[in-house]
Amino acid sequence: MKTDFKFSNLVGTVYCKGNLLFTPDGNSLLSPVGNRVSIFNLVQNSSYTLPFSHRRNVSQLALSPDGRIFLSVDEDGRAIITHLPRRIALYHFSFKAPVAAIAFSPSSKYLAVGVGRSVEVWHAPSIPSSASDEGLEFAPFVRHRVLAGHHDVVQALDWSSDSRFFLSSAKDLTARVWSLNSSEDFTPTTLGGHKEAVIGAWFSADQELIYTIARDGAFFQWHYASLSTDVSAEHNEIDDLSRPTGWRIAERYYLTQPEAKLTCAAYRASSNLLVAGFSSGLFGLYELPDVNMIHTLSISQHEIDNVSINKSGEWLALGASKLGQLLVWEWQSESYILKQQGHFDSINDLVYSRDGNRVITAADDGKIKVWDTQTGFCIVTFTEHSSGVTACDFAQKGDVLFTASLDGSVRAWDLIRYRNFRTFSAPTRLSFSSLAIDPSGDVVCAGSLDSFAIHIWSVQTGQLLDQLTGHEGPVSSLAFTPSGGLLISGSWDHTVRIWNIFDRTQSNEALQLQADITDVAVRPDSKQIAVSTLDGQLTFWSVSEGIQSASLDGRRDASGGRKVIDRRTAANASGTKSFNCISYSLDGSCILTGGNSKYICLYDVLSGSLLKKFAVSISLALEGTQEFLNSRTLTEAGPAGLLDNQGEASDLGNRIDRTLPGSGRGDLSSRKTRPEVRVTAVAFSPTSRAFCAASTEGLLIYSLDSSLQFDPFDLDINVTPASTLDALEKGFYLQALIMGFRLNESSLLKWVFEAIPPSEVGRLVKQVPTVYIARLLRFVAQITNASPRLEGNLRWIEALWSTHGTFLKINTATFSQELRMVHKALGSIQVDLARIADENIYILDYMLSHSTDEIGSSHAGFTNRANGGT
Repeated sequence: MKTDFKFSNLVGTVYCKGNLLFTPDGNSLLSPVGNRVSIFNLVQNSSYTLPFSHRRNVSQLALSPDGRIFLSVDEDGRAIITHLPRRIALYHFSFKAPVAAIAFSPSSKYLAVGVGRSVEVWHAPSIPSSASDEGLEFAPFVRHRVLAGHHDVVQALDWSSDSRFFLSSAKDLTARVWSLNSSEDFTPTTLGGHKEAVIGAWFSADQELIYTIARDGAFFQWHYASLSTDVSAEHNEIDDLSRPTGWRIAERYYLTQPEAKLTCAAYRASSNLLVAGFSSGLFGLYELPDVNMIHTLSISQHEIDNVSINKSGEWLALGASKLGQLLVWEWQSESYILKQQGHFDSINDLVYSRDGNRVITAADDGKIKVWDTQTGFCIVTFTEHSSGVTACDFAQKGDVLFTASLDGSVRAWDLIRYRNFRTFSAPTRLSFSSLAIDPSGDVVCAGSLDSFAIHIWSVQTGQLLDQLTGHEGPVSSLAFTPSGGLLISGSWDHTVRIWNIFDRTQSNEALQLQADITDVAVRPDSKQIAVSTLDGQLTFWSVSEGIQSASLDGRRDASGGRKVIDRRTAANASGTKSFNCISYSLDGSCILTGGNSKYICLYDVLSGSLLKKFAVSISLALEGTQEFLNSRTLTEAGPAGLLDNQGEASDLGNRIDRTLPGSGRGDLSSRKTRPEVRVTAVAFSPTSRAFCAASTEGLLIYSLDSSLQFDPFDLDINVTPASTLDALEKGFYLQALIMGFRLNESSLLKWVFEAIPPSEVGRLVKQVPTVYIARLLRFVAQITNASPRLEGNLRWIEALWSTHGTFLKINTATFSQELRMVHKALGSIQVDLARIADENIYILDYMLSHSTDEIGSSHAGFTNRANGGT
């Protein structure tokens, strides 16, 4: 089995904090998710997470106007420069202080950064294009100017369209106009008059007006008054009348909502649209310069943290960090383009669907979410449970999902119609914590922490069939053998029991261990079970003989990470020395483990050796990610991370303590302060080419099928885009296609693919070397989903199947990922064609009936003429 798994995507978390960004084409949205950045393609309905991560949570994002250079800055001011189309981190840099605002100039030559109370202007890093003769930069960051004048933190920056001036707004109730280069005829101008912190300041499209907006909703329009400008006194009561020229307040408007403060705002000069978000979860859309309200909408129960407008002004992106909500709203049609929300409490369990295209998560917030592994989006959310959902599992047959909850119910869900069709309950109120489904789908079992019995229900009738007694402690884990007939249960009484529930005697066999059982797993061939215990041991038992076949000590592998309150080192901390979840691979040769530490361990079952360790997170915002504590963070009052500095916040809303007295679990404010890194569930995909891990940061997907943007295959100096196009022009289609695969440049490969005549497809597919078949299959599947050339793509698929069908059948395991991609593409085509046919069935019937009448009449006329008639 291959073990070179790499991080593929982060789902389950869509927005944490920071600013949202649209790409220059307006089709994709960049969102900070903890210490990573996710990109949502709103047109192709897909998402991916950049492969790098920060040491702190990302607070600011900036993208160059050409969409190539991407800059992400964390809470400590450390930045990573990324080539966005390639998804490659180019350079790491530190601004040496927290950054509250950052913006590229429209010319892409300069970068304005708000560092504390000053504004720093830097020469923006650039990448030489193929059309220019520029060389690579040795020092990507060169500081141009440092501008001081604000008395509090700079919150927002905005450039003029000619990149000569820029605006800064700060918490000191003012905004300032700055010039990029110092000149004698320009002096920095202060725009005052607001009574609360200025959230944003922008230039109009013609640069004749300046707009400023403050936290209290006061919106001012400024215009440049010259000697000949006649300004009425009522609009200049607070201006300096002794100065004949300067920026003066022309109009005042107040955008207010009942019992709410304005928290964020965004302006798009090309469309003259202003969107403002409020602390009540409501946002308003206004048309400037007359500030006409277009509409308002409430999207959340908590405050909106950030808003953004795309280039065309049609889509509005809104993020609310309290509940992890991310929405993209099309205001003209008043519909959602994207509406996603992650779990706002810890995930307890996850399970793959049988086809591997979906992952189901169950969390303490009482919600069950279904995630698409290909797109990374949540398909549906079930909210019928009234308490935390502790376990979930799929039936072997059909799209049926079972869940167990602390509310005392076990529910069955139909994932075709997305509804709850059966509810199972016990005679007495219990809180279920474990679940298992019989392979036939006829019986469902659940264990509880309150009662030591295992409850068995019939799926068909919903009635309680039996209660298995024998355990002397809470049942922590349940699992059926894939062959059926045997139920494995693990308990806190240090025993694992094997039940034959379909036998008349219902015999059971107890396996004695040395500590509490945390999880059990059954090998796919039903011959072996793996047991993890609280003392960090992994033991393997033979199902038929009931004896221990192997064991391994995972305490050293599981330990790692030190909390700020730990008196012991990370290697000696006792809280992380066990595994809470285990999962077998498809062939049973490897086992995946996770627990209350930052590591996921992959073991070889036969030899008991550690194959690989995966670090879940390196974020310092989480407890338990550091191996060694920094003595500089220790103060006389204790560790700096535990000090309550909430009362020192400058904003009144942040100083108010809204925590419930005595509450711990479920209190959102305290949970977000110092969350601990841990892995609550792991699961292999049905093909074992990917696995999921439910962690504190979300749902992490590791895969063997991570395709890079640039992956040169058999590359030499003669393989260039120019030589590829030259071969294409000369009619050497196979050579051009292979050279395109070697370069793996998506735009070039698409150009070559579409230039091949349909008559040459069959002959070309026969001559393709077998080493390129996987790449060709993958590319054809991808372009089938994105290209409107339906018949041409189907010709390629037909030629591949008819020519290499036998080879693909023999090597199904090798090409499983590519075959699934082609199958999914064909399925989507079938669904689209069926929908189009259903929508136009009456038009088609009408056209066919008329064409039949015309054919009949023409045939009759031909007969009459043949017989000599007129």
